[in-house]
Amino acid sequence: MKAINKVTQDNTEQWLYYSDEMDYSYDIKVSLPSSPPPVDGYPVIYILDGNSYFQFAQGIVSLQSRNAPKTLVNEAIIVGIGHQGEGKDASKRRFYDFTAPANKYVYPDRLKGFDVGVHGGAQKFLDFIELELKPKIERRYSINKGKQALFGHSLSGLFTLWTLFTKPKAFQTYLALSPSIWWNDHEILTYMDGFLRQSEAYGKKNLYIAVGECEGFMVDDAKQVFSRLSADQQKYVECEFYCAPEENHASVVPTVMSRAIRFANKK
Repeated sequence: MKAINKVTQDNTEQWLYYSDEMDYSYDIKVSLPSSPPPVDGYPVIYILDGNSYFQFAQGIVSLQSRNAPKTLVNEAIIVGIGHQGEGKDASKRRFYDFTAPANKYVYPDRLKGFDVGVHGGAQKFLDFIELELKPKIERRYSINKGKQALFGHSLSGLFTLWTLFTKPKAFQTYLALSPSIWWNDHEILTYMDGFLRQSEAYGKKNLYIAVGECEGFMVDDAKQVFSRLSADQQKYVECEFYCAPEENHASVVPTVMSRAIRFANKK
């Protein structure tokens, strides 16, 4: 049998990034456009859960940017932020990185018997992105700092909302698919209320929130957030909502990511 060569992706870089803030090494993947950067730099989309979703985003942008006038998707730098390993260890790390610190946690019945590990590390994880990773990306590549988006699904979708509500100037556009609004007895709604009380100081932000039709209570949760934000969106948030027909929690990302990236491209 002939030796099998490992396939590498063109215009893609990958490295392990050790974070002093998190005392943890993240799997970072960066997809670069093939053409020279525009004068003001490339837009950039940061993809959380990068091990799962980086290739989806990379493929969408690479393919559709070839015919941008029709697809409305322009070239962009894609940055995937992934966890090492798989299974329980990676799952526990997600619960830590993507959930906010709290004095008390309330768990739904469906999590009983499930070891979620330590949680409440969202502020430190955001500090890692803002103080460590983004400066490195901005030094290494030609970035348009005024066109940066954050994408997350499920728990990382929750973190995407939390970032919008607690540090809205970190990004201009937020893409939250099937966000885990249920976490800790819907505490994200309290953060949303705080954001709306102060939003005039932040300038208008852009939020795309989507969910699969078959996701049960998560559909109602997402609609609640959209309804509250869209009531004031002329002042605070340009918000778009999409419920994907016949899709569930596992299938919604490949179905909806193209829509989400088009939304980011328009901003």
